[in-house]
Amino acid sequence: MFPFLLPFLGRPILWYGFLFALGFFVGYHIFLKLIRKDIQENPALASLSAKRLTERTLLAVGLGAIIGARLGDVFFYQEASLWSDAPWSILYVWEGGLASHGAAVGIVLGIIFLALRLRKEGLRFYSFFSILDRAAPCVALAGGFIRIGNFINQEILGTPSDLPWAVLFMHPADGSAIVPRHPVQIYESIAYFALFALLMVLWFKRPAFRAAGKCSALFLILLFGFRFLIEFVKVEQSAYSAIPWLTMGQLLSLPFIVFGFYLLRRKVKPECTSRTP
Repeated sequence: MFPFLLPFLGRPILWYGFLFALGFFVGYHIFLKLIRKDIQENPALASLSAKRLTERTLLAVGLGAIIGARLGDVFFYQEASLWSDAPWSILYVWEGGLASHGAAVGIVLGIIFLALRLRKEGLRFYSFFSILDRAAPCVALAGGFIRIGNFINQEILGTPSDLPWAVLFMHPADGSAIVPRHPVQIYESIAYFALFALLMVLWFKRPAFRAAGKCSALFLILLFGFRFLIEFVKVEQSAYSAIPWLTMGQLLSLPFIVFGFYLLRRKVKPECTSRTP
């Protein structure tokens, strides 16, 4: 399914790709707003180009998310035989197959690389956690858009349900039986949008919440905590079953939740005071 065709080329823009790009577009402007707020509150950052830093962050996060999501799907969800005989097929991102946990790892690695570059350039204010904190609400927002795309694509389905709001998918992407199911994509989308709103309110209303790592901690605990719970009403996506009573999604969520609690327990100073880059 697609909303429109590319002019002159006649190639369709799929809803999933459109919503994926929309999430990053809106996230870009939210991140830009947060950086501009930093500059307003910190005279030492007056010479910083908010737009330039936001563009660099978008590049790091975007590449990290796409590469990580693809590799995560290949190694944790697909059968090895699907790609071992043709390793170059790993690059076929247009054929689908993106894993959110892999995207999370890719985003972290991308931000680490960016933070190291900024440190070499003397911009010490934006450490790894500083960037991650500001990117977290944007990632939650993008995740909400992406799940709507999954819903339209009729993929990542929920388990059968007789609840009044169960959805009947007539063309499931994985060929599953056509029965009423939990609309887990909508559950996740609502949860991610709510998380985005919560993080933004805390960021602007509670200055102490800006202490390095605190926003990231809440993001990791709530997002992956919800992801762990939603797996109970979601069809298993992985070809592997490492632990019988845990899905692959639950197993991969646990390290993020643990890391989130670690960050929450760390004692750090708020970042709302001025610092020299």
